[in-house]
Amino acid sequence: MDAFRGGELCDQTHDSHENGVIMYALIDGNSFYASCERVFRPDLLKRPVVVLSNNDGCIVTLTREAKALGLKRGTPLFKVKDIVERYDVAVFSSNYELYGDMSGRMMRSIASLVPEIEVYSIDECFANLTGVPGNLTDLGKQIRQRVWRWVGIPSCVGIAPTKTLAKYCNHLAKHIPGFHGVLNWNDLTPERQKKALAYEPIDEVWGIGSQLSKRMIKLGIETPLALAQAPESLIKQFFPVTVLQTARELRGIPSIEFEPVAPTRQRLVRSRSFSKDVYSKDDLLSALTMHTEEAAQVLRAEKLKTSRIGVFIISNYFKLEVPRYYGFDVEDLGIAVNDTPTFMNAVVKLLDKLYRPEIAYKKAGVSLENIQREDGIEQDLFAFENDRANRLSAVIDQLNNRFGKGTITLSTVKREGEDWKMKREHRSPSYTTRFSDVLTVS
Repeated sequence: MDAFRGGELCDQTHDSHENGVIMYALIDGNSFYASCERVFRPDLLKRPVVVLSNNDGCIVTLTREAKALGLKRGTPLFKVKDIVERYDVAVFSSNYELYGDMSGRMMRSIASLVPEIEVYSIDECFANLTGVPGNLTDLGKQIRQRVWRWVGIPSCVGIAPTKTLAKYCNHLAKHIPGFHGVLNWNDLTPERQKKALAYEPIDEVWGIGSQLSKRMIKLGIETPLALAQAPESLIKQFFPVTVLQTARELRGIPSIEFEPVAPTRQRLVRSRSFSKDVYSKDDLLSALTMHTEEAAQVLRAEKLKTSRIGVFIISNYFKLEVPRYYGFDVEDLGIAVNDTPTFMNAVVKLLDKLYRPEIAYKKAGVSLENIQREDGIEQDLFAFENDRANRLSAVIDQLNNRFGKGTITLSTVKREGEDWKMKREHRSPSYTTRFSDVLTVS
């Protein structure tokens, strides 16, 4: 197989309006969490940067400079502490408030240039380019440039007739310098397209995880090209229908729908592990209050409601000298709501039922089930009784959105001690969501 190199393109690019072909783009932020930190710390531009998981456990994001030192995603920080110290690696705790806000800015920047987008994750989205006139490769470059200028996040763009191919093109654009961050599948000749599909292992295809890839390799399907060329009868015999969709998408046949409006959540869970073992019922209630407030705010922001809430508390399974315990229960609320006070009344009752003294608790959380859209819920005759709680929740949302998350919270949240909170010793300021953290120029 000849080496596949970026920049070896066909002589002519294809415009999206030719024959009305379906075209998608996948745009994602490079090393997104680390890039968000660099936006407000230009001194880190050439310095290796890593961002850690919950409780500062493992590396979840790292820059190219950090990878060059041999650091890898998923590695516990304590195992590479000598490398971090020797090479002056900048270490950050996950700052979800900052990353969420920067993600919104990035998505709005992209949406300003395309007809519609489908947000896929915090750092990536699909854009529907079907019917967009002009050269799509140039549009990809414009998107990349706007995200950099408006948000400060470096990004890559993959463009193709299917979502799977667009994601694969994005991967190639990110890892092959000759593409300069943008790859349009239609810019490649058929021969170059085949070489591109043969360039990476099968597990680099969107939706093909480690277990599926192992099964495929046993059948001789080792590359995306092999999957695209595999008989459909073979795929149907050994794999789920999603793999058949993927194979068709690799052949350029759209089989995965574009979803500009995210489907309604079926379930919403908010939980985090504690930085230290927790024994106190009050501390558990503080953690559950925070999770309940966050979950309720998500429902209100997305115009959703639910009639069922659950609580779970879990002991530290690695502490063998104390009893193991997993407590979980749910409560039906009777009517679909999204206000925090109603949820909290249920959470307090559930915690009273579940709590066991002398247990070393490591994690607690809430789950909302039976979620429905507000406009699809039949109005209850006595719903007016909930109006006061709805108004209170709306005011709290407005104040927290304006002055920063956690400005207003329920009195059950314990401010002192805070052993129940996540360990985030290297957390950066919330530059864009808290007035107190806004950068100042002296």
